[in-house]
Amino acid sequence: MIILKKTKIIAMLAGVVILGGCNNSNTNEQINTPVAYSDHIPSGGNSWVVSDEKGKGAAINEQGIQQWSQPSTKINTYVRLNATGELQLGLIAKVSEGSSTIAVSLGGQTKEVTLENTEFSVVNVGSFTVEEAGYQVIEIQGVAKDGDDFASIKSFEVGGPATAKGVTYVKDDFYWGRRGPSVHLTYKTPSDKDILWFYNEITVQPGQDIVGSYFMANGFGEGYFGMQVNSKQERRVLFSVWSPYDTQNPDDIPEDYKIIMLGKGEGVHTGEFGNEGSGGQSYKVFNWEAGNTYKFLLKGEPSVNNSTDYTAYFFDPKADQWSLIASFRRPHTTTYLTRPHSFLENFVTQTGYIGREGSYGNQWVYDAQGNWHELTQAKFTADATARKGARLDYGGGAKGNTFYMKNCGFFSENTPIDSQFEREPNGEAPSIDFSKLEVPTLN
Repeated sequence: MIILKKTKIIAMLAGVVILGGCNNSNTNEQINTPVAYSDHIPSGGNSWVVSDEKGKGAAINEQGIQQWSQPSTKINTYVRLNATGELQLGLIAKVSEGSSTIAVSLGGQTKEVTLENTEFSVVNVGSFTVEEAGYQVIEIQGVAKDGDDFASIKSFEVGGPATAKGVTYVKDDFYWGRRGPSVHLTYKTPSDKDILWFYNEITVQPGQDIVGSYFMANGFGEGYFGMQVNSKQERRVLFSVWSPYDTQNPDDIPEDYKIIMLGKGEGVHTGEFGNEGSGGQSYKVFNWEAGNTYKFLLKGEPSVNNSTDYTAYFFDPKADQWSLIASFRRPHTTTYLTRPHSFLENFVTQTGYIGREGSYGNQWVYDAQGNWHELTQAKFTADATARKGARLDYGGGAKGNTFYMKNCGFFSENTPIDSQFEREPNGEAPSIDFSKLEVPTLN
């Protein structure tokens, strides 16, 4: 570690830091210049413990960084700067007792700061040089302390020429900001055909299968079907159908609006879900492997009494066969499959700083007249977190004969929302004998 400066700050006046007793160890220059900050980066929405996925050694919540007790704990804070040049950096922080020294790094430059204030105050860290616009990472780590904790930090303060062209960070909705932006591909389908089946494939390369990722393959107007990384020990294939009754609590759904399970495959769990709409959910614990290509097949067709049946099948290349996940009936709905799409999301806030990417290829639909149609065009979109500019680390497009999507990781180049893409066609329809697929039955 290269130590450029050690600063002791314990005063704040009307939002402007007053530097007293500050000594530059290289030039011996006394610094007494007030520093004004233009942006306040809440640590509750922009910081992650990166040295320990379980969060031991520090807690990050709505109030910011707290209970930071271990010197081995490394915490990263991310901010996007649209300009280069000098960046003034400070903290709104305090210690519980005594004093502590922490190391603050940005762009290969490191400074140490000693804190002695026991009330939240603006603490100047110093000046850093930003050589390239885009996302920056502010790294902090404990050096020494007298008390139990190194510091409680509410926010990181930034100002100077590097902020002149704008600063991007999560200002509110910390839960969604920490999850990161979700991205989608909506496929262009024949406008005059009733779509009975939707086929898709997903490949996730090693190192991209991050905990919290949902690589959703076969989305449709009333639900979604794909594969997840639920923990280091567990992965799932998940298929859900929303109820036509709009609520976040499945207990509120009237009986005649509930999703009906028609059948499920071996080892598949079924139940209800809420919080992002409500409905019927099924999943199979299946430890899919990065580097393999998995196939997804979904059927949707009108059924009895103004209802629609949806049935999902999953193909494991090692087993070399299709397996039934589940079949659900949605009441008050009469339709074939609509709006075929895919998405990539992160549902674990603790991994929202880690990038992940999936390859989506060989999309086809099979119409009610018995014809296959290859889907080679898609529109790229993103969620509200991306659209309001809270997080800009999202991307997608076409690579050869596949589409791809990526998110999180704080990469600086992104894809304009609502971009249109076209992949190279494969020209060979899936070879599926529908008559040999398992018929859903209650068991």
